[in-house]
Amino acid sequence: MTFATDENTKKSLETFKRFDIDTQLGILWFGYLDLKDKLNPGNAASAQDTAGALYDRIKAMSKEEQLQAQRDIASGADSEISHSYGSISSSGKLDLWLRLAQGMDEGVIIQVPSDYKLPSETDEFVNQIKQLDFEQRINFMRSLVVEMGAK
Repeated sequence: MTFATDENTKKSLETFKRFDIDTQLGILWFGYLDLKDKLNPGNAASAQDTAGALYDRIKAMSKEEQLQAQRDIASGADSEISHSYGSISSSGKLDLWLRLAQGMDEGVIIQVPSDYKLPSETDEFVNQIKQLDFEQRINFMRSLVVEMGAK
C-alpha cells in the first residue's frame, strides 16, 4: 500500500529504497526533526494501543537491541519484532515511528550520534524531499513506514 500519489513523491520513495538501512534510519530521523513541530498525531485508539505496546517492547531493550529492532523493521527482516510491526495497521506503523523519534528526543531510545551526517550521496535526495509540500512529505513518510516490516 502506498500513499504517494504524485510522481515526485513516488520518485523519492524509489530513491529512498536504494540507500542502506542505516542511511534510511538517518533519513527518517532527520525527516522527523523537519516535521515534528507540524505533526498532530490523531490515530484511532486501537492503532495507538498496538503501536504503544510495540514501542514499550522496544523501549525495554538495551540500546544495541533497540537499534537492531529498528534495522530489522526497516529491512523487513525475519525477526519477531519485524513480524509484530508487519501486523499492525498503517496508522499504527506511523505512530510507532513517531513514538520512536520522540523517545530518541527524550533519550530513552538509542539516538543518532550527535555528529552523524547523512552520506553525500543523499544530498540530491534530501533536496527532492525539501521540495515536497507538507502533505506530500507526510504521504512520503507514511508510504515508507507502511512498506517496512516482515511480510
